[in-house]
Formats: sequence, C-alpha cells, structure tokens
Amino acid sequence: MKGASDSVSRLVRLARLEGEVDVRCLLAGSFALENPVAAPGSVPFHLVLAGRCTVTSGATTVHLGPGDLALLPHGDAHRVTATEGPRLACEEEGGTAFPTRRTPGAEPQVDLFCGHYRFERGAGALVFRLMPALVHVSLDSPALTLAEVLRGEAGFDGPGTRAIVAALLDALLAMALRSRPEQRLDTPGLWTAAGDDALGRAVAGVVERPGEAWTIDRLAAAAGMSRATFQRRFTARTGTTVVALVTAIRMMVAAEQLTRSEHSVSRIAKEVGYRSESAFGQAFRAALGMSPARYRREAAARR
Repeated sequence: MKGASDSVSRLVRLARLEGEVDVRCLLAGSFALENPVAAPGSVPFHLVLAGRCTVTSGATTVHLGPGDLALLPHGDAHRVTATEGPRLACEEEGGTAFPTRRTPGAEPQVDLFCGHYRFERGAGALVFRLMPALVHVSLDSPALTLAEVLRGEAGFDGPGTRAIVAALLDALLAMALRSRPEQRLDTPGLWTAAGDDALGRAVAGVVERPGEAWTIDRLAAAAGMSRATFQRRFTARTGTTVVALVTAIRMMVAAEQLTRSEHSVSRIAKEVGYRSESAFGQAFRAALGMSPARYRREAAARR
C-alpha cells in the first residue's frame, strides 16, 4: 500500500488542513449535542476515546465506540447522542486550548473530542468533496496511540497544547484516509483505494504525474484489467469515477501552483495535463467556481 499511502500524504499536504478541537466532552447519562451546518471551509469530526454514542446526519446513523472517528466531509448538520441513563445537566469550563464539557458530580461514561478541520478554498475543498457525506473509521493501534497522546495533552492544557493537538489531528486524518475497507464501518469506498494494491498504484500515479495522459484504457492496462472491469472496481473502491478523480487531482495540483508559484496559467495548464489554457480554465471554473486568474488574486489577498 506504499503508493496509496504516498498519494494520501501528497493530497493532505496540498489541502493545507488544520485540525482544531472545539470542545472535549466528559459526560455521563444520556445527552444530545446538536451541530448546525458547518461554516464554509470547515469539516466537523468526532473522536471517541471511551464510552459509546451515535452520530446522526439526515437519514444516516452510525454508532461510535472507543477508537472510532466520525467525519462529516460535506459539513452537514448532525446530532451526537447517548441514550444510556438519565438526562443530566452538564457544565462547560474554559481551557487554554479548548473548553471541556462535564457532567458535574458524575463519573464520565463518554470521553469525546468534537472539533473540525479547516481547509483553504481549492485543494482542501476538492479533497473533501470526493468523500461520502459521513465517514466512520475504526482507528488501528498506531492511531489509537496518537489518540491517547491527544488525551494526555488535553489533560495538560498548557503552553504548546494547541500546536500539538493540531499536529495530532492531522496525523489522525491521514490514518483515517489510508484505512483499510474493514476499518471503514458504514462507509462506502474512499478515493484513496486503500486495500486495493492495483487501484492504489493507479491513484498514486495520477497524484505523482498529473500531467500525463491518464486515459481509462491506460489505467485499466496498468491494473491488468479490462476497461469495463476497471471502471466498475474503481467506482466501488473509491466512491467516484475515474474521470472525476483524475480531474479533481489535477485541479488540486493546479490550485497549489496558482497559490504558491509565479508560473503562468498556460504553464500550469500544461503541467496538469491540458493542451490549451482555455480547456484548463473551463475545467478549473467547473471545479472551483472561478477562473484561475481570479483564484490566484484571491489567494494572494488571503495571504
């Protein structure tokens, strides 16, 4: 899975994500936490270290236990609930890095971190747009170790805590994206194609060399499959189509180039596989809602 993991690393870096805990919940009894639609550029998450709760978004409900991470890539409104025991009042106390919500006078049954990932308009938006509306991952042993470090930092809550927490959350997201299919409970395929060596290598190839002519026939031949078999398997394992993923990856790389380099738009177009600046501009507008030139101006203004 080296190729797929490398593609995860590259795209996470391109997205320039920043994780932040909004509140830690140490609660007993039953509760219901309402979460409105997230602000633009924000993706909510919930990480359970102890106890059990559920996340409901629309008609979908997932059950979380220790070591489970729920991510809402489209920022949909949702509710986090627990139904064991009586409904008890809770209090929120401030902290250096983030507040903690507690059930006073009761032993906590649920240890829950609620937060969000912020991303820049461009690559970050495309990374999450490729995901299903609700991602539910059961973390593996290395990720659980990081989660325990997060718990320790939350207890320390002193100088450096905010920076350490942000770094831990970035690592946890990367681990969730590279998770194997059996870890992704209630979640359809992810664009990483983790768990499928042939498809993982194909995704990594597009990420590493977006300017090459990545036709469906070429990718299918590289995977040793017929065109029809490759397309069916690709959609089942990645949750998207070949064309949609190739285009999204190219636009992520282009957005990064427009933001971080002084290369001309025509040069960037060629570097991500477009023969003409016009065709590139149309694809970029379709993906990000503005021309490459305007995107570059707005990115410069934000910096």
